[in-house]
Amino acid sequence: MTVLQANDIHKEFSEGAETISVLNGVSLSLQQGEIVSLEGPSGSGKTTLLSILGCIMTATSGEVRVEDQAIDADDPILLQETRKQSIGFVFQQYNLIPALTAMENVEYALNIKGMRGAEARAEARRVMEEVGLADKMDSAPRDMSGGQKQRVAIARALAGRSPILLVDEPTANLDSQTADQILELFRRLARSENRAVLVVTHDPKVRNVVDRVLIIRDGRLCN
Repeated sequence: MTVLQANDIHKEFSEGAETISVLNGVSLSLQQGEIVSLEGPSGSGKTTLLSILGCIMTATSGEVRVEDQAIDADDPILLQETRKQSIGFVFQQYNLIPALTAMENVEYALNIKGMRGAEARAEARRVMEEVGLADKMDSAPRDMSGGQKQRVAIARALAGRSPILLVDEPTANLDSQTADQILELFRRLARSENRAVLVVTHDPKVRNVVDRVLIIRDGRLCN
């Protein structure tokens, strides 16, 4: 089942009198239960495309469909609700709130989705255990390693069972062993929970765990 689809996506930015084309007619689809990597050199449009697919940024033209619903770029409420209910993000720099514990960071993400109280705490505990951090729930981000913080970021993205997981450079700040563990976790999540996972990466090791590899250059998919 297709859960995320992009059709003929174009994105332009204006810098003074100049118009810069970042994406030039990108089309792709992501299926339930598969993990796909998106590779390309710096400046190729990877992060811009990820932001458009995740309803953080809107395209200049083209269509994004999430769970078979067309996303109207002029409807900010729909964009916000789609981000909250259908899409989990794992950011390269973790974006954890320093004043909150690991588990509270996950709970906060659930609060934004509308889940609160005992239900949110139970769900936060479930995903923290799922990513192997049952013993770090009360730890502050400053007391955690890079790999542990990445797992908290993954737990936050998983909380609420969003069907789509968008991941930006998940191994960039990790040692080789931790990176391998994180990649295996993504593969397991796609298989066991039937999630669709799209990983933006420069790391060739990601190819060992994905079902498909997409290459983007100069704002165009090459395969």
